[in-house]
Amino acid sequence: MANDASTVFDLVILGGGSGGYAAALRASQLGLDVALIEKNKVGGTCLHQGCIPTKALLHAGEIADQARESAEFGVKATFEGIDMAGVHKYKDGVVAGLYKGLQGLIASRKITYVEGEGRLSSPTSVDVNGQRYEGRHVLLATGSVPRSLPGLEIDGNRIISSDHALVMDRVPQSAIILGGGVIGVEFASAWKSFGSEVTIVEGLPHLVPAEDENSSKLLERAFRKRGIKFSLGSFFEKAEYTENGVKVSLANGKEFEAEVLLVAIGRGPVSQGLGYEEAGVAMDRGFVLADEYCRTNVPTISAVGDLIPTLQLAHVGFAEGILVAERLAGLNPVPIDYDGVPRVTYCNPEVASVGITEAKAKEVYGADKVVTLKYNLAGNGKSKILKTAGEIKLVQVRDGAVVGVHMVGDRMGEQVGEAQLIYNWEALPAEVAQLLHAHPTQNEALGEAHLALAGKPLHSHD
Repeated sequence: MANDASTVFDLVILGGGSGGYAAALRASQLGLDVALIEKNKVGGTCLHQGCIPTKALLHAGEIADQARESAEFGVKATFEGIDMAGVHKYKDGVVAGLYKGLQGLIASRKITYVEGEGRLSSPTSVDVNGQRYEGRHVLLATGSVPRSLPGLEIDGNRIISSDHALVMDRVPQSAIILGGGVIGVEFASAWKSFGSEVTIVEGLPHLVPAEDENSSKLLERAFRKRGIKFSLGSFFEKAEYTENGVKVSLANGKEFEAEVLLVAIGRGPVSQGLGYEEAGVAMDRGFVLADEYCRTNVPTISAVGDLIPTLQLAHVGFAEGILVAERLAGLNPVPIDYDGVPRVTYCNPEVASVGITEAKAKEVYGADKVVTLKYNLAGNGKSKILKTAGEIKLVQVRDGAVVGVHMVGDRMGEQVGEAQLIYNWEALPAEVAQLLHAHPTQNEALGEAHLALAGKPLHSHD
């Protein structure tokens, strides 16, 4: 496996998901010679088993709900059911189009793309397909896979992961979803729209437990209204096969039965057997440890994306990959403020946030220094038109900047861009209040909330 010195790359990237390919594109743009190694398809989990296909399913579910509810809007329509083959054709078409575009981007940047399963063979090399690729720097970006619990075996039939759920050829009549985080509530929302009877099991006290408690309670209220059941505050104990499905038992003695059990307790890093520890890379519970510049303890190795213990979001992977590329090119990039990253859960209704929760703000600044305001979407014209309910909650340091924006309602994911600017530019409520927001829009609700927090509410009570 000798490597001629003339073929040494500036950067060898192991993993072609969000973090890896973003680093490759930016590094090549900056004049670095890049090799990108991927064992499956470039685009990784996000494009092929995550963000994109799940949102396509959710949109198909939204169309189904609109057909069922069309009479509320004076439109005569009939709902005849879900054609899963047609849903998959639509979903796969979206993915295929984006995949083709990404392949074209990689080729246009003259990146050396290597298809195969790579392994770190030294602090400056990766072996793949019997060849060694040497680099002045190596970026680890091997991503994550769905996790399970000890003793809970995912069989791909009755007990499934999100990967299996995305390709099911039928709508399950009933489903238990283990985990009330982002993945769990998104599949619960989609399957309910498709006609399933869904029960979520979450051991913590609330759904989407990483969000502000007010957002969790609003989502729980909306799910109750939609007929999505959930059990909170008691952990999973065991799962057993029944004649026609699965029975789940909880620590508090409760039992639930359904056709399938979706295990949605999160994703774990892909790092085993890839040579990381042998190369001296510091790790913790499978995660590669990295500093704010995504540098590992080995000077020639960086790591990004789901492989490191930061937010498991595709846009975080993009940002981390770009940061590494710019650092290696000598551009001196600024570290990522992870509190300032927009977070969206694409269920119905959507949950979106940026910044810190009220509880965290009180911990950081002191309870007496924190001011909050809730703007109910009942006062928003576009929300009335859409027949959506929810709130925008602002968290402010008294007489200072807005440090948290938490939103629940239809299309709130589309409002998080402005919320990100408000947080990251440390805006005062009065500064946002003086900006005009188009009427009638969902975005207007964000402006109204800041008007109220600035002491001059328009379509809301003092």
